[in-house]
Amino acid sequence: MKPRFRISLTVTAAALAALGAAAWGAATPLSGPSSGQPPRRIVSLNLCADQLVLELADREQIAGLTHNAANPEMSAVAARTRGLRILGQSAEEIVAIEPDLIVGLPARRSGVLAALSGHDYPILNLKPAQSYDAIVVQIREVAAALGHPRRGEALIARMNRDLAALHPQPGHPVAAYYQRRGFMTGTGTLIDDLMGRVGLRNLAGQLDKSAISQLSLEELVAARPDYLIVESATDRVTDQGTEMLHHPILAEIPRLSLPQAWTVCGGPAYVEAARSLTRQIAVAGGARAGVR
Repeated sequence: MKPRFRISLTVTAAALAALGAAAWGAATPLSGPSSGQPPRRIVSLNLCADQLVLELADREQIAGLTHNAANPEMSAVAARTRGLRILGQSAEEIVAIEPDLIVGLPARRSGVLAALSGHDYPILNLKPAQSYDAIVVQIREVAAALGHPRRGEALIARMNRDLAALHPQPGHPVAAYYQRRGFMTGTGTLIDDLMGRVGLRNLAGQLDKSAISQLSLEELVAARPDYLIVESATDRVTDQGTEMLHHPILAEIPRLSLPQAWTVCGGPAYVEAARSLTRQIAVAGGARAGVR
């Protein structure tokens, strides 16, 4: 029987703010009555839930997604939202749908949370995931809640197969995931897990930095990482935050670029990010060998 979930205010905004590129992982189910039938009106209330619902649910089951679901800079599956309902900011809109499953809770929309607390909606909340193993757990739990456990297992099998085909970089070169205004992502994060997957060592770990810290340009250059990993949206200068990433002092450090949409949430896009990093490292490594 499909469990029924009640609202649990395990709000994860702090995790997203602290980690910068946090994902969402294992669910927190609470027991309760259930119809025992797959949900027919699924509503997602956060970006990361959007992506898993799109990946695992039948389209006719999806009754509403958040406004970020259709934003290609934030969502790895934005192209698949065409024709689906994109929700606004009001709780009344959600109540009118009468969802029989809500996946995820909004991080900051306290008014929505307060409004929903008066209703006995089934809710599958999601906690932060900071590793591939946590992503696998998350997929299984969401797939089961949506009524498609086999679909979840098939997705996990494809992801495992694709990751097994990758060839991690030998020698464990050092990389820094460097962001706008000098923020660097540390250990214990999804980015750190991804870096280890492709054979990189996280500079933040070597410098004993926290999950998110700031590092000046001078400190970064002095640490001599082999690679910088940056968000592809910062490939061109748009403001002071991105201008810092194009300072001439960084010109000699090979740069690896990933869309934020592939790293902001845990899910199948983890595989795309790993593939891309593996290819870019191979190209950059070959270029450096040629220079020598």
